[in-house]
Amino acid sequence: MKFRVKLKTENGTEETRIMDTLSRFAVYGDAEKEGATVISIEEGGAKGLSLGKIASFNIGSGIKTEERITLTKNLSAMLSAGLTLSRALAVIERQSRNKNLKKVVSDLEEQVKKGTSFHEALMLHAKIFSKLFIAMTKAGEESGTLADALKVVARQMDRSYTLEKKIRGAMIYPGIILSAIVVIGILMLIYVVPTLSSTFKELGVALPLATRIIVNASDFMAHHVLEVFGIVAVFFGSIFAFTHSKFGGHVILAVSLQLPVIGDLVRETFAARAARALASLLASGVEMLSAVEIAAEVVGDNSFGKVVTEAGTRVRKGEALSAAFADHPKLYPFFIADMIAVGEETGKVADMLGQVADYYETDVEDRTKDLSTIIEPMLMLVIGVAVGIFALAMITPIYSLSSKI
Repeated sequence: MKFRVKLKTENGTEETRIMDTLSRFAVYGDAEKEGATVISIEEGGAKGLSLGKIASFNIGSGIKTEERITLTKNLSAMLSAGLTLSRALAVIERQSRNKNLKKVVSDLEEQVKKGTSFHEALMLHAKIFSKLFIAMTKAGEESGTLADALKVVARQMDRSYTLEKKIRGAMIYPGIILSAIVVIGILMLIYVVPTLSSTFKELGVALPLATRIIVNASDFMAHHVLEVFGIVAVFFGSIFAFTHSKFGGHVILAVSLQLPVIGDLVRETFAARAARALASLLASGVEMLSAVEIAAEVVGDNSFGKVVTEAGTRVRKGEALSAAFADHPKLYPFFIADMIAVGEETGKVADMLGQVADYYETDVEDRTKDLSTIIEPMLMLVIGVAVGIFALAMITPIYSLSSKI
């Protein structure tokens, strides 16, 4: 990445320069080597659009996560088999059926043939390949173990994607059921209830409060069908926009942490994500400060990501990596801090983090299975209550009418 950095040199003079490094921490490290002090850092380097940004705008959209995982696995396998990087990329480009992916791989091949390092070629497509991917690729190139580094990247991407897919899968079922209840309820109010309400009016039956509320709602919906469906569309659209906004994400996360079963699931999911990212980066040879900063971006701009960022700041001051995690037990379980501490004592931080990631990923998968068994009876209860209230409100006037006959 390019950074526009304002430095104070050993002579006391100030200068501004463009530095191309993997992270902000690396900028500080390079400045210290020169005996300079960083005054300010602005991400992006020179003003205007960089080549990387232009490339990422023009090509690269429409590439699925599964396709990126497959690309990484195939590339690692072919490099391990002895193929050169440019030839391996050419094979992948011919095999790919996705036009967007073909363009990206073709550009990577062209850049590599020109003599550009692979991680620099990947930086031209920063919207497709994450910082974690690029950093691990750079570490693999510098150590001569690119195939192994790509294998680690593929495993990290695969485990993260599988975990995310399982969690989403657990949430799809209740979402579909609740949406169906809303739609069926609206259709009944528009097409079924008016028939009953007209009968009640003809017979002059005294309606209880619950029945009057349903009948009035039905009358409104029956005479404003388009408006009702418009309101429903706006409602669901607003929910979608809220859940995908930064503020909405923070609110949902805060609420989720307070829920009995969901809270533990959320904590373990973020613990697995942070541990997997750090383990992959450190195992590939990325230095600690850069690994922590990249892991913070992988975790996200939330309370969990802030803990990882704090860990990087404290490591820079000479403190242990485990200290920041240990100070936030409400977010990260004690287990992750204890395992990191053991790794720091034995010099095997990456191995310990890998074991933490495996443990929490497996546990989250098991919890998502259990979650569906918990959600099903709750949904049945909600549906039963809704149907019961509706049936009682509609049947009560009929019973009162029959008692008068």
